[in-house]
Amino acid sequence: MAFEYAIALTGGIATGKSTVASLLALNGMRVIDADSISHEILDASVSWVKETFGEEFVNGSKVDRAKLGNIVFSDEEKKRILEEFLHPKIRTEIEKRSIKQDSFKFPYLIDIPLFFENGAYDIKESVVVYTPSDVQLARFMKRNGYSLEESLKRISSQMPIDEKKKRATWVIDNSKNLKHLQQEVEDFVEKIKAKYL
Repeated sequence: MAFEYAIALTGGIATGKSTVASLLALNGMRVIDADSISHEILDASVSWVKETFGEEFVNGSKVDRAKLGNIVFSDEEKKRILEEFLHPKIRTEIEKRSIKQDSFKFPYLIDIPLFFENGAYDIKESVVVYTPSDVQLARFMKRNGYSLEESLKRISSQMPIDEKKKRATWVIDNSKNLKHLQQEVEDFVEKIKAKYL
């Protein structure tokens, strides 16, 4: 059975989830990354992307994710088509990796950006990487170079970060600097070890 020892790692766009996933790995935690799985599946589905969305969304043997992202975030129907294609495949791969991780009988994290939105994973515990929404918006605009309007559109496609914070088992606070975040991650890892070792 999958997900027995899984903890969902989630957050919002630009809350620092990828950084936290890297820090958790550095602190000895195992992490399954749904995003990198989705990239692998997308790049293996170049011909489907060509057929479904058009040649212009493919760059050589890879999918132009930025271009595809722009159209998907501005068209609900195209977003639905992409998600219906990707999500079952991502889930199958995550389950496969999860069963392998469960065999170690120790908690591991599954990095699932839309964990609360989709409710697709039967995982009991979760940790949210939290950044106040104004900081989230500023970081997203700085990182991606999008306009305020485009940034708000992308962020509002997810559940508000404060709502995720309320639902989480644990919260890793990423509202300050990297040193503070490293401490937050170490504290979280200690809690997990104390609970399971």
